[in-house]
This record gives sequence, structure tokens and C-alpha cells, in this order.
Amino acid sequence: MSQENTVADRLVSDARKKTARQEGSSLGKVSLVVGIIALVASPISIAGWIGGVIAIGLGIAAVRSPQGAKLGKIAIGLGFAAILVGTFFFTLNIA
Repeated sequence: MSQENTVADRLVSDARKKTARQEGSSLGKVSLVVGIIALVASPISIAGWIGGVIAIGLGIAAVRSPQGAKLGKIAIGLGFAAILVGTFFFTLNIA
């Protein structure tokens, strides 16, 4: 009986690890896609600001899991770049 429980516990543990890996990876990918879209839309100032903030938020959430950390860091950088480009175009339109 104890051997069956050990095998079952191991299988459940492996399944949980696999699920955690998939969730972390998908959040990193989503944050990266939002960061790219934000950077492309950043010449429209408000779109760049909103997209940049969303990309930074998703990137921070992705960094918390080891699987999505690299993509999350890239998304945070893209979010900051989108905000900066949006600010540049905003000041360019005002001046």
C-alpha cells in the first residue's frame, strides 16, 4: 500500500511541476507580445503609455516565476521603451 501511495505522490508532484512550468512560460510569452505591441503603438502617445504600463505589470508577474523570467525582463524593458517613445511623441506634438 505505501508503495502505491509513493508512486501516486510522485506522479502528482510531477504533474504539478509540469503545470507550473507551462503557466510561467505562457505568462512570459504574453508579456513579451504585449511589450512588442506597446512599442509598435507607442507613437500614439496614450497607446504607448497604457501598453507600456500593462507590459511592465505582466513582465513583473512573469519574472516571479523562473520559467518566464527572461521574457518578463525583456517585456519590462519594452514597456519602459514604449513609455519613453510615447512621451517623446507627446512632447513633439505639443511643441
